[in-house]
Amino acid sequence: MNKDAPAQKLIAENRRARFDYFLEDSFEAGLALTGTEVKALRLGRANIAESYAATEGREIVLVNAYIPEYGPANRFNHEPRRPRKLLLHRKQIDKLLGAIQRDGRTLIPTRLYFNDKGRVKLELSLAKGKKLHDKREVEADRDWKREQGRLMRDRG
Repeated sequence: MNKDAPAQKLIAENRRARFDYFLEDSFEAGLALTGTEVKALRLGRANIAESYAATEGREIVLVNAYIPEYGPANRFNHEPRRPRKLLLHRKQIDKLLGAIQRDGRTLIPTRLYFNDKGRVKLELSLAKGKKLHDKREVEADRDWKREQGRLMRDRG
């Protein structure tokens, strides 16, 4: 493994986001979690497929992300779909709030992972929704590229 490459353990990925949205800028955010949530994430069980980031005042929260209950925690467990505060710098929050309000963009979580220090991080992307014709166009381009590859491989 390369020394310069950061060691990241992927917990969950939102692969559907690339199909439904044009992803523009990416940001790395921390999450305010409880102990049982971190333990459940260490088991590698989470789902961010139908989640999104919303604004609450001058803060940004992750809504509808599913982190299952941690079995051994018993009665001290967390709520699986509770809103979780995202930890970002004030300048980043202001930039994102402006893009959401002014340009009509959406904040979509694309990856949830542990960084090299063992902290849970969330990769957020500023996104613009795709229309049906955009999705068809992307699919047609992908099919054409695949067909081109086959033709070039068969020719030698």
